[in-house]
Amino acid sequence: MTETNIKKLKLATYFSSFSMSVVGNLPPLLFMTFNAVYGISYSLLGTLVLINFLTQLIIDLVFSFFSHKFNIPKVIKSMPLITIAGLVIFAFAPVIFRGAEFLGLALGTFVFSAAAGLGEVLSSPLIAALPSDNPDQQMSKLHSMYAWGVVGVIIFSTLFLYLFGRESWPILTLIFCAIPAFSALLYFGTEVPELKGEGTTEKIGGIFKNRLLWASVLAIFFGGAAECTMAQWSSGYLEQALNIPKVWGDIFGVAMFAFFLGIGRTLYSKIGKNIGRVLTLGGLGAVVCYLTAVFTSNPFLGLAACGFTGFCTSMLWPGNLIVVADRFPYGGVFIYAMMAAGGDLGASVCPQLVGIITDLAESSPALSELALNFGLAPNQLGMKLGMLVAALFPLIGIIFYAGFWKHSTNPKLASRD
Repeated sequence: MTETNIKKLKLATYFSSFSMSVVGNLPPLLFMTFNAVYGISYSLLGTLVLINFLTQLIIDLVFSFFSHKFNIPKVIKSMPLITIAGLVIFAFAPVIFRGAEFLGLALGTFVFSAAAGLGEVLSSPLIAALPSDNPDQQMSKLHSMYAWGVVGVIIFSTLFLYLFGRESWPILTLIFCAIPAFSALLYFGTEVPELKGEGTTEKIGGIFKNRLLWASVLAIFFGGAAECTMAQWSSGYLEQALNIPKVWGDIFGVAMFAFFLGIGRTLYSKIGKNIGRVLTLGGLGAVVCYLTAVFTSNPFLGLAACGFTGFCTSMLWPGNLIVVADRFPYGGVFIYAMMAAGGDLGASVCPQLVGIITDLAESSPALSELALNFGLAPNQLGMKLGMLVAALFPLIGIIFYAGFWKHSTNPKLASRD
């Protein structure tokens, strides 16, 4: 494999990661627009998040056991094309599904989420298969590209909608098609290497029974929940619960979350060590940030809490991948698919809970009265209660992260196969 081919593959994979940041973070920025313009409820908006991650979860499970049935190089090269198809359907939903806009949004979400699921399962092992002096650094760099993509998506989207109005969101969606299109061009003509573990099943049964694997899957479940709930709902939370204008909330809250997410991952790729300790401290910090966002009435402190959650959760997803990559170097696609399934399940359940709790607060007379007693609107109380529940996920995750920390510092445990 030539050096040029390796560089093109890395760049194409990085742009695929950028594409995942688009499909994962553009819809939540439009939640309040969809609610105001099309009358889509908070529960249905949460359902879009659920569709996103459950679709990815299905892809994860399929590739956990049947990756050898697919032509992996062709699947990798098709990912950006599927992303473009999903974004186009999403953008034209108000035209094609007039009066039933949610159905069109759901269909577009399903399509581009399938591409994101493929990227999640295949991008990490692809980067791991490429020659590198420091594989852990390359893995962290891949995930940092996603975070920096989120920063770009949020800032560009917020300014675009501020300048041209929220009704222009379909045009914004189509503009973002340029990112997967560039990735597709980079993949064209490249030689994709055989991924480690692809097409082998003899060791899967043994790995499947390993308790550390299931502990890692649960750990990334709670990590994915902690990261993605704040990523998906901070825009609406800052606007509705803390009365911060959307443009400022998105730039100084949501974009700051992604900025700190990228900072955390980039720092680990440069100087990071002892991933168990990093995960444990990150989980503790995430709990503090969630509780601060819930109980503060100060908009500046709320912005800071939402933003700094990004730093605290930055390694809760890729860090668990590093744990299993070190523990199961022979697992290949199967290991990454299982971990992606755990992370996506966590990223599906918790954001949906926030939407359900918010709608419940608006429809429940008792909770509505409670909100008035605190000087809050029902939806404000609902979002605060939802975020309070979300704080439980990193709190429970600390149990697993502390176990990894103990495992890495105990010579007897660290030496076991």
